[in-house]
Amino acid sequence: MSSGRYYVSTKSRTRSKTRLSRALGIPLTPKAAKYLEKRPYAPGEHGRTKRKTDSDYAVRLREKQRLRAQYGIREAQLKIVFAEARKAQGLTGENLVELLEMRLDALIVRSAIARTTAQARQMVVHRHILVDGKLVDRPSFRVKPGQLIHVKPRSEGMEPFQVAAAGGHVDLLPKTPGYLEVELDKLQARLIRRPKRAEVPITAEVQLVVEYYAAR
Repeated sequence: MSSGRYYVSTKSRTRSKTRLSRALGIPLTPKAAKYLEKRPYAPGEHGRTKRKTDSDYAVRLREKQRLRAQYGIREAQLKIVFAEARKAQGLTGENLVELLEMRLDALIVRSAIARTTAQARQMVVHRHILVDGKLVDRPSFRVKPGQLIHVKPRSEGMEPFQVAAAGGHVDLLPKTPGYLEVELDKLQARLIRRPKRAEVPITAEVQLVVEYYAAR
């Protein structure tokens, strides 16, 4: 892919994420967060006008869309994880978030090795990430407590990883959660235990997501 095409693609993706952020009322990227501060309303000609009261279904649907968007996953992927969460002991909504948070791409963002989920996914797909020394190229890979995520030594000199190692994303992202032990200068992070919903820095009423799927 030429640099020109890459620029257009990246610019288009950023614009799309910003528009989706405004529609859902949550920042999906650091750039979208700045944009929302200036325009805290939905896109389109009616974005500034007060909306009529949403139906219960619309409210549940929006929360499900918020959750999906923050992890950048497809509907089919979310349904699979939801089915797993429902079978597990404990509250289904909390289980759902905890399982999603153990995705490799999510943990790469939480550790500030990547700036966004899209960037984390590229790092994984392009084979720059190891888990316990083994190459993993699936962003959805479920990291287990105790496992070490780290950048492949041959990739450490690349600009995106040098920026990360210097702490370039730290001020743009939420504080490192307690379930991660991060050594950013070494470009590595260890999942020390299973995440707890209260610690996960996402915006979503997960009980409404549970109700959305229960009603279908």
